Amino acid sequence: MKMSSSSFSRFFSLPVTCLSALTLPVYADSSSQDASEKILALEEVVVTAPRMSNPLEVVTNPQKPRQPMPANDGADFLRNIPGFSIIRKGGTDGDPVLRGMAGSRINLLVDGQANLGGCGMRMDPPTAYIFPENYDRVQVLKGPMSVLYGPGNLAGTVLFETLPKDFSTKTVEARGSLLAGSFGRNDQVMNASTGSPLGYLQFTGTRSDAEDYKDGSGKKVHSAYTRWNAGVIGVWTPSIDTRIELRADRSDGEAAYADRSMDGIQFDREVYGLRLERKNLSPVLKKAEFQIFHSSVDHIMDNFSLRTPSAMSMWNNPKRTTEGGRVRTELALANATQLTVGLDYQENEHQLRSGSIAQPIDSVSRTPDMHFEDIGIFGELKHVLNEQDTLVTGLRSDQSKVSDLRTTTDTAGRTDRQTLPAGFLRWEHEISNSATTYLGLGTAGRVADYWERNRITGPAVNGIVTGTFLTKPERSTELDTGVLYQTENFQSTLSAFYSQVSNYIQLHQIDAMKNYYMTENIDASLYGGEADLSYRVSNHWTTYGTLAYVRGENETRHTPLAQITPLEGRIGLTYTGDTFSGGVLLRAVASQHRTDTSYGNIAGQDIGPGSGFSVFSVNGSARLKKGVSLSAGIDNLFDRTYAEYLSRNGAMISGFSQTTRVDEPGRFLWAKISLSLDGAR
Repeated sequence: MKMSSSSFSRFFSLPVTCLSALTLPVYADSSSQDASEKILALEEVVVTAPRMSNPLEVVTNPQKPRQPMPANDGADFLRNIPGFSIIRKGGTDGDPVLRGMAGSRINLLVDGQANLGGCGMRMDPPTAYIFPENYDRVQVLKGPMSVLYGPGNLAGTVLFETLPKDFSTKTVEARGSLLAGSFGRNDQVMNASTGSPLGYLQFTGTRSDAEDYKDGSGKKVHSAYTRWNAGVIGVWTPSIDTRIELRADRSDGEAAYADRSMDGIQFDREVYGLRLERKNLSPVLKKAEFQIFHSSVDHIMDNFSLRTPSAMSMWNNPKRTTEGGRVRTELALANATQLTVGLDYQENEHQLRSGSIAQPIDSVSRTPDMHFEDIGIFGELKHVLNEQDTLVTGLRSDQSKVSDLRTTTDTAGRTDRQTLPAGFLRWEHEISNSATTYLGLGTAGRVADYWERNRITGPAVNGIVTGTFLTKPERSTELDTGVLYQTENFQSTLSAFYSQVSNYIQLHQIDAMKNYYMTENIDASLYGGEADLSYRVSNHWTTYGTLAYVRGENETRHTPLAQITPLEGRIGLTYTGDTFSGGVLLRAVASQHRTDTSYGNIAGQDIGPGSGFSVFSVNGSARLKKGVSLSAGIDNLFDRTYAEYLSRNGAMISGFSQTTRVDEPGRFLWAKISLSLDGAR
């Protein structure tokens, strides 16, 4: 693919002066024997619902055992965080939803790099290319309350991160796991590093495979998949304050889908990246970072490889190439004032080719259909007013340019240029050593993405179709507030939000058979919140609960806003001992009657009212010896037949029963063994 590089080159000719401002969490000193034993014990706890650690921030370790069953992709992992849900399509590659918002309203970065899917119908959202156990930390920033990670974070930002390693006292570090479960589910994970104080090499490899699962009534769901990933990271640390990192990643696979007429038979993805980092350049300039990346997704789908072929056996082969980067600096303006400033850049181009089973793919030329470009400048300031009060604020401005490269649309050759300002102000107040409250106001804008612009509203007239390319950008203004409370035995957080969205981009499915959609701009409002608490009853027993709720209104049509998750709650009890932990979990979801049939977003449309349900699960984990642990669980213990309200329509597929929604798996047994090794010098 030939991409425009003039802006890209100009951007990266700038001085390397910028950097990251978020402070990494403080971890226990692993050189201490007591701390080491604490960390080892905590690894055995099955995580069920990570809570906020700071205002509007959730940080969790994806390598810890968790219930429900360990996730096979990024969306499956995020669904356990209060406020998230998932749109089911099959066994993998669901679309994540945060506070009623899906798609490009959630910013997703993997080690600072953006990676966009290729399928025009969201067969491969960005989370489809993430195997969570590869990463050391997942950070969720809810709402438009940060300007550091690109535009469009109306719902929030999700960061999957690999943390730097320290080889000053060891030469080898390795961990791996094997998982086996019902319906042929099996995962293999390997992460190994070797190095010295001057640098290290890290190798990762994952594979996840599953057969078609069955729902609680024994109906088989077209849902089998196989996915694999391999990566290498090389790090050179010529000094304690200097870090140079090179990385390469490759993944592929195939997946069957119960919601559509095609399956994915190739998800060929390549990622390359370079990061330079320097700390303590001066008393004021604390850190500078420069990063560039390149990724491509070559995706093939057809209706004959993974299902009974039809009379019209067809294939599609979209490809998307994304390039970008970032320069950031962290400045200590005073003891109480920290400033982060920088620029980021991204461009991506989408191409497509299609044909029948009689045409070899390589015999058909690719045709570019859309090109996106964005360059943003940002600054984020944190100022400690006094011992109790802190102000955090940020401003951002993005220049966006989108070009219609198609030749058969009414907007062929058109370019849509937009300026997107964003900003926020948040006050954090420490009521006591145990309690913190906050109040924030933020705004963010987002241009229509590829999936929203690439819709056809009806049949061609004289060879030209009417499309949705010139959809207006949307803007959210959101108020956030909440309280975090923590004592030795009791922890709780409560958060609430209200978001007013002008020009909210909504999709209306006009004709499902012919794939005609209208992309509309409406005024919308969303409000709700999340609550969680845990109470340590004794040294070994802890009880916990979570609650998440969101309500959406279509202010233009005076109807419920489509694709809004119902009220959801979880309650559980865990036991943690020296070598064994276990727990029970009840997840309950209310019915949803606030629906707007055939309206929705790029990930799905409302089908109709949804029934409530409850699911009971059990789990356990044991440390067999140092570096070896075993965890196991049973999800949907009572084999309930149910479907999430947010689910795609069940498609008619030969050999499978068609359902209104894609049903969730029935009773699921799984077991996982994990191993770790640290080779001291």
